[in-house]
Amino acid sequence: MKFTYVALYSAALSLAQASPVKRAEITDADILNYALTLEHLEAAFYEEGLKNYTQQDFVNAGMHDPFYANLKSVGTDEKAHEDFLTQALTAAGAKPVERCTYSFPSTDAKSFLALASVLEGVGVSAYLGAAASIMDATYLTAAGSILTVEARHSAYLRAALGEAPAAQPFDNPLTLNEVYTVASPFIVSCPETNGALPVKSFPSLSVSSSSGAVMAGQKVTLSVGDGFNDTDTSDIYAAFITVTGPNWAPATANGDGTFTVTIPPGVAGQSYLVLTRGNRQATDDNILAGPAIIEVN
Repeated sequence: MKFTYVALYSAALSLAQASPVKRAEITDADILNYALTLEHLEAAFYEEGLKNYTQQDFVNAGMHDPFYANLKSVGTDEKAHEDFLTQALTAAGAKPVERCTYSFPSTDAKSFLALASVLEGVGVSAYLGAAASIMDATYLTAAGSILTVEARHSAYLRAALGEAPAAQPFDNPLTLNEVYTVASPFIVSCPETNGALPVKSFPSLSVSSSSGAVMAGQKVTLSVGDGFNDTDTSDIYAAFITVTGPNWAPATANGDGTFTVTIPPGVAGQSYLVLTRGNRQATDDNILAGPAIIEVN
């Protein structure tokens, strides 16, 4: 697989007004604090990377000037998003959550950039998935403003890494729970004063391939993580998330906790798949594991 860091999960954002409006017992303030939790992670990621790796490290990784200056601007943008969310919660009379302790597995400038690209892609998908939950037009505009910047970050990093800046004409939305599933492996611990997030994490799902670049029509292997206790491996599908609904592919159990899936047509770029029971819907009620992140050429 071209991205050897596909198993490195990332976090992204969602945004809504912190007002008394409620959705299924989750307030807008809850959602805004969830978004801040993810923005804390993203801002901390860039701070750590720009502290650990020098301009020369990025040059040695093949990124020539003005890339380093542009990367610093990306980090500054993420800090501005973090500050905006904190101010929005405070203005609404809610208590903003504080930063957690994180563990990022990048070990050099090259792996840092690969993870940064994945992170920015998930950020776009998270904002896109949250758009329907935003009740206030003012905050919808603010969320859209951040979304477009995240998309620019993603396109810039993808191009720098030799990937298509826009691999498909539509981006793929992720739900709050799906985003939290890919974000939670980075979170070591959070302050006890932080309120509980109104989200849950599905069992993890990772993808591997025996070939290099992955393309439609090729087979990949999916491995489930802890928490996947479903012994009935019949009627399980891989749902590739798209804006118009899942792109389905049968998942064949291999008998060792892994599944084989053939990448279906119409999947390209940074994509997400979940394991589901049946192929009628992919919702919180029937998702068994995932999302896994895969780069499809």
